[in-house]
Amino acid sequence: MNPDAVNSQLSAAVATHRLARPSSAARRAVITAVLGQILEWYDFFLYGTAAALVFGKLFFPVGNDPLIGTIAAFGGFTVGFIARPIGGVLCGHLGDRYGRKVVMMLTMLTMGTATVLMGALPTYQQIGIMAPVLLVILRILQGLAAGGEWSGSILMIHESAPASRRGALAAWSPSGAAFGFVLSTAAFMLAQHLSHDDFLSWGWRVPFLGSAALVVLGLWMRRSVSESAAFAEVKATRNESRMPVIDVLRQCPREVLTVFGLRFGEGGASYIFFAFSLAYGQFIGIKSSWILGGLTLSMFLMIPVSLLVGHITDKVGRKPVYLVGAIAMVLVAWPFFALLGSGEYWKVMTALLLANSLTLGILEGAQPAFISELLPVHLRYSGLGIGREISSVLGGGLSPMIATGLLAYYRSAAPVAIYLGALGLTTVIATCCARETWPKALRDAARQQAE
Repeated sequence: MNPDAVNSQLSAAVATHRLARPSSAARRAVITAVLGQILEWYDFFLYGTAAALVFGKLFFPVGNDPLIGTIAAFGGFTVGFIARPIGGVLCGHLGDRYGRKVVMMLTMLTMGTATVLMGALPTYQQIGIMAPVLLVILRILQGLAAGGEWSGSILMIHESAPASRRGALAAWSPSGAAFGFVLSTAAFMLAQHLSHDDFLSWGWRVPFLGSAALVVLGLWMRRSVSESAAFAEVKATRNESRMPVIDVLRQCPREVLTVFGLRFGEGGASYIFFAFSLAYGQFIGIKSSWILGGLTLSMFLMIPVSLLVGHITDKVGRKPVYLVGAIAMVLVAWPFFALLGSGEYWKVMTALLLANSLTLGILEGAQPAFISELLPVHLRYSGLGIGREISSVLGGGLSPMIATGLLAYYRSAAPVAIYLGALGLTTVIATCCARETWPKALRDAARQQAE
C-alpha cells in the first residue's frame, strides 16, 4: 500500500479525533469489548487447559504413554486453530461490509454454544469414537468464532478512540483476553479441589457448563454498543468493497504479510507458555496446582503490563516497543525451561512471570494498535482476519503439539527451548521489517490537536 496514502489516512483520523479524553462512545466500546473478550476467551482457553489435564484420558485414550493421549488432545486444539483463519475470513468479510457489531454478536453466540455442549459430551468410554469426533467438531466452532472475535474487539476500541490514546485504549482488549484465561484457569483450579475420581467423572464439566450464564451476559452487553466511529464514517463517505477479502490481498499484500509475521512467533510462544507448560509440568512431576496457580498469577499481572505498554506506544511509537518484546522472547526461551525444570516453587513462579507477565505483556500491549494501523479502515477487519489468524494456526495452533512431540521424542525440554527461541527470532525479524505506524510527526500532530 502507498505509504503516502497511509499517512494521509492517519492524518485525517488525527483531525477527526480532536479530544484526548475518550468520548462516551469510546468508553462504551472499551467496556463492552473488554467484557466480551473476557467471556469469549474464557471459553476458548478452557479447551487448552482441559487438553493438558483431562481430555487425553477421557477422549483420546491412545497407547500406554500418557503423553500420546495429550498429543492427540492437542491435535484437537490445533484443529480449532485451523478453523480460525476460516472464521477470520468470514467475519472479516461481514465486518468490513456490514459492521463490527453484528459480527461480535455472532462470535459470542457461536463460542458460547460450543463451549456449553463440550461440557455435556459423553466420553470415549461411553460412546467410543464419536466422543472425540464431536469434541473436535465443537472445537472447530470455537475456532470459527475466535477467528473473528479478537480483530472485531480491538477494532471496536481502536476505531472509536482519540488518535493520541489508541495504543493505551486498544491494549484493554488483550487485557480482557488475559483475564478470560485467568478465569478459565481459576475454574479448573477450583474443580481440582474435588477428589480425583469426581474431577474426572463430572468436576471438569462445571467450568464448561458455567459459561452459559457468562455468554447470556455478554450478548446482553453487546446489544448496547454502537458501531465503531471510524467504520461508520468510512461507510458513509465511500463505496463499500463487495469483496474486501480479495481487495485487501490485492491492495495491501505487504501489510497482511507483516501482520502474519508480527503475530506468528508471539502466538506460538504464548501457547507454549499457556498450554504446553501444563503438560511439561505433569511430565517432570510438578504439581499441576503450582502451574495453574503460576499461570493465573502471571496472566493477571500481564494486564497492568499490557496497559502500561499500550500507553508507552502512544508516546514513543509502536515498533520500538514491540521489538523489545520480541527480543525478550528470544532471551527468555532457555531460562523459562531451566526454571521450570528445577522443580522449585519460586523458580516455577519466576519462569511464568518472566514469560507471561513481562514478555507477553509487552507484545500484547503493543500489538493491537500496531497491526490495526497497518491497514486502511475499510479493509482492516479482513486484513487482520487473514494475516493474524493464519499465523495463529501455524504459530499458536501447532506449537503445543510440536513442543509435546519434541518432549516425547527427546524426553528433554532442550529442543523445545530451541524451538521457542526460533519463534522469538522470527518475531524480531518481522518487527525490523515492519514500518512504524505511529511516527513522531503523527504523534506531534495528535498532541497539538488534543491541546
